[in-house]
Amino acid sequence: MVGSRKLSNDEVEALLGGLDAADKKEDTPAVFDTTAVREFDFGSEDLSLLGDYYALRMVNEKICRFTRSVFLPMLRIMPRISSFPPEVKSFDEYVESCDNFVSVTTNRLDELRGNSLLVVQSSFISILTNSYYGGSKIKALHQAKGEFTATEQRIIQIITDGMNRAMENAWKDLFVTSFEPLSREENIQFVSFVDGADTVIVCSFMVQMPDAEPASFDVLYPLQTLKPISSQLRSRVQNEFAQDDRTWKEKLEQAVLSINLPLSAELTNSKVNLGRLLKSAVGDEFPISMPENITIKVSGEPVYKAEIGKLGANAAVSMTKRISLKKDKENG
Repeated sequence: MVGSRKLSNDEVEALLGGLDAADKKEDTPAVFDTTAVREFDFGSEDLSLLGDYYALRMVNEKICRFTRSVFLPMLRIMPRISSFPPEVKSFDEYVESCDNFVSVTTNRLDELRGNSLLVVQSSFISILTNSYYGGSKIKALHQAKGEFTATEQRIIQIITDGMNRAMENAWKDLFVTSFEPLSREENIQFVSFVDGADTVIVCSFMVQMPDAEPASFDVLYPLQTLKPISSQLRSRVQNEFAQDDRTWKEKLEQAVLSINLPLSAELTNSKVNLGRLLKSAVGDEFPISMPENITIKVSGEPVYKAEIGKLGANAAVSMTKRISLKKDKENG
C-alpha cells in the first residue's frame, strides 16, 4: 500500500495561484510576437549545409607560398604570409567591414564561368612602392587617401599579374582555371561584382614584415561560382591524378648527378704492433703483400675491384669487378 501525506499550506496556495493564472490566460486573447518570425527563401542554400571547404584551405596555403615570390623582389626580403579560414558572408557585410580606399581587381574565371575579387590594402601598396623604388625601410609613404599615383598603379598592375599567376598555380592541382583581370577600382563601393545580398566566400591573408605593421589582402569568390566544384572543395583529398612535373624531376636528377664524390684506390692493408710503431724512424721499411686486384672506394665505401696500369704518361686503374655490398656484409 502506497503511503500518502497531506499537502502543506504553501503547496496548496501554489496550486490555487496556478489555477487563477490559468483562468486569466483563457480570458486574455492570444497575441503572437511577429518580431520572432523570420523570412526564409527555399531557393537559397546555407553553406553550413554544404560542409567545410577543406580543399579550399589547402589552396589558400599554396597561395601563401606562391605569392611570397611576388613580393620578394619589391620588399627585398621574404615576407611571412599566412591564411585565415574561409568566411561566408554577404557582399554587403564584407563591404561594411572593408576600408573604402583599397586596390580592387576583378578577375574573370572562364573555366568556372564566374568572377573573383582581389582586394589589397592601400597601405600595403604604399609599402611595396616605397621599397621597390629604393626605400631604406619598410614603411608606408605619407599620402592623402583617395586615389593612387601613377607609380602606385604600375605597382598594382605588377603585383596583381603576379598574384593571378600564383593563384593559377595554387588551383591547378584541384581545378585548372585562369585568372584574367577585367577591371580595377580604388573604392570598394564602386565595384560591380555581385548583388549586395549575394553570398561570397572570403579568403583573407596576412603579410608579416620586420619592423612594420602586418598588411593584408583578400580573395573573394561568389558562392555560385564555386558551387559546381563544391564536392571537390569539400574533399579532404585533392586530385589523385597529380600532374607530372618533368622539369622539376629533370632538374633534381641533374643536381643529384652533379654531386662530387671522393674516389680513392686502396693498394693493400697491413698490420704493425704498437711497440714497433713507437720505435720506427725515417728510413724504416714495412713489408706488404701486393694483391692481385686493388679496391676502389667512393666516399669510403668499396665499389670496384681494379687492376693498376698506365694511361699515357699517367697511372690509371681498370675496373674488373663490381663489389656487392650486400654479399660482403653477409660474409663479414
